Amino acid sequence: MTKRLSNFFPLFTALLVFATQTAQAHPQSSAYLTLRTSSTGLSGEWHLALRDLDDAIGLDGNDDGLITWGELLSRKEAICAYARSRLHIQGDGQMGTFRINEFLVDNLSDGAYSVLRFDIQGIGQPRQIEMSYNAFFDIDPKHRGLLRLEHNGQTRLGVFSPMTPSQAFDFGVSAPQNPFLTFLKEGVWHIWSGYDHILFLLALLLPGVLRRRGGSWQPVSDRRSAFVNVLKVVTAFTVAHSITLSLAVLGFVHLPSRLVESAIAASVVVAAFNNLVPLFSEGGWLVAFGFGLLHGFGFANALRDLGLQHGQLALTLFGFNLGVEIGQLAIVAAFLPLALSLRRLLFYQRFILRFGSAAIMVVASTWLAERVLDFKWLPF
Repeated sequence: MTKRLSNFFPLFTALLVFATQTAQAHPQSSAYLTLRTSSTGLSGEWHLALRDLDDAIGLDGNDDGLITWGELLSRKEAICAYARSRLHIQGDGQMGTFRINEFLVDNLSDGAYSVLRFDIQGIGQPRQIEMSYNAFFDIDPKHRGLLRLEHNGQTRLGVFSPMTPSQAFDFGVSAPQNPFLTFLKEGVWHIWSGYDHILFLLALLLPGVLRRRGGSWQPVSDRRSAFVNVLKVVTAFTVAHSITLSLAVLGFVHLPSRLVESAIAASVVVAAFNNLVPLFSEGGWLVAFGFGLLHGFGFANALRDLGLQHGQLALTLFGFNLGVEIGQLAIVAAFLPLALSLRRLLFYQRFILRFGSAAIMVVASTWLAERVLDFKWLPF
């Protein structure tokens, strides 16, 4: 056991170091929209990731993998036209005109962004506004537009997605929006749409109804033991996910997105490989906790770059973390009864566990190669 670990971890460490130097990881697709009301009307700015714009309309003219300021300027009109066609704002039922005043570029925690500063003409100072957003949804259904709306010293939040492409706000309602429910749903979505998180969790759950004895897997004796094992794994993963998510959003810890995405893929490989060749004989919950610390960085950049105030940040973090837990429990609720009913069968021990783990390892290894070598093969 000790020898296996001593041989494995130098290789694993070297792989992650290589990933930090060469990976062009594909982090979660996010855009940041800020809208402000004032006595003169509505104005704002919109951060659009260059990687997303390149996929949507093409920016890299010489196809060398780098987008220069010159290439960006040459596509300015195309970018502005794309933005105007993907965001529509109405005030009191009157459609506003999207006028772009400045065209800039900025570096956020997960890469370079085109920044469009704009004002909305034709709607003055509306009592109600409605926004329709459909940027990048056709090329990436996991894209999210994160909205920050500032009005009379209050900040309201919204999340645009393919399921919720529109947002409406009534300025006559003085109570500030509670971001808890918005990001509770985003936490659930983050788990259900994050295939790497799901496969990591499944890799840990597959042996949850078994124990390793004498070099082979044996079914646990009773359902209570299996339930306790699974509960430990899920809770450990959630606690670790919450710790690093909170620390990263609060600015205490920061890791580059390319490292995070590659490390998450590597963690799935290790978790699945452990089911086939035991690296960690016991303590599945410790493995879940250790690698859960990595997974916590997966959504941190987006929340940090949204620039939330402290009160909203606490509610947002709590809502998102609770959503993650709910999303995981839903997966467990679907998986555990079936696994319990099959755990005594050799079919489960020799086929489902081994074949399932091998399949997870193959998929995760492909993700790792994609993120390290900068290519896209899998459609998810």
